[in-house]
Amino acid sequence: MSPPLLEVEDLRVRYGAVEAVHGVSFAVNAGEVTTLIGANGAGKSSTLAALSGLVPAGGRIRFDGRDIAGAPPHAIVRAGIVQVPEGREILAQMTVEENLLMGLRGRARSDLDSAYERFPILGERRALLAGSLSGGEQQMLAIARALLARPRLLLLDEPSLGLAPLIVKRVFDTLADLRRQGITMLLVEQNALRALRLADRAYVMELGKLVMRGTGQDLLGDEGVARTYLGG
Repeated sequence: MSPPLLEVEDLRVRYGAVEAVHGVSFAVNAGEVTTLIGANGAGKSSTLAALSGLVPAGGRIRFDGRDIAGAPPHAIVRAGIVQVPEGREILAQMTVEENLLMGLRGRARSDLDSAYERFPILGERRALLAGSLSGGEQQMLAIARALLARPRLLLLDEPSLGLAPLIVKRVFDTLADLRRQGITMLLVEQNALRALRLADRAYVMELGKLVMRGTGQDLLGDEGVARTYLGG
């Protein structure tokens, strides 16, 4: 069996005197979707920020056999880890195409054409300011921009946050399509039901610690998870 693409051991994230992530260890296998679920403040987004090099962290982070703990964000992106941030963080006063060109960064123009094929609505809106898009369209733009970097591991932080139910379905349909294409993803998501349905592997995070792990189907069938996170 091949080793995991990402191995995290004893990860710790501290903000001043407050430790937000307490010795977390998990793995992400190539070609799979792994999800972290949990309540607000559980440490999920801090974990992704540490993996992206956006906050200082202790512990060990190995990506494709290389130690990347402490590496700057640009080096982590070059290594193949790309994050779609919470809140999307598109460049609202630039056009859709200008946002995508920021992600293209010298790659072939055909990659941009592929992005429009994958997300036709972005092709239709390419000349509009990104800030004029709907929330769902902005999320598609954020995902498309990340994919232009050709990530080996795509990190997604709350991709359904603030979206209407119909748009949430479209976002998860997009993620399911990416999964079928073999794109490796680590997903942080409060919509636990949809996240677990999509995930090959899942972890429950509470108060900065991982308290449960298993396949997505395992956790969907767990009474405690259903009661706490699935509303039943």
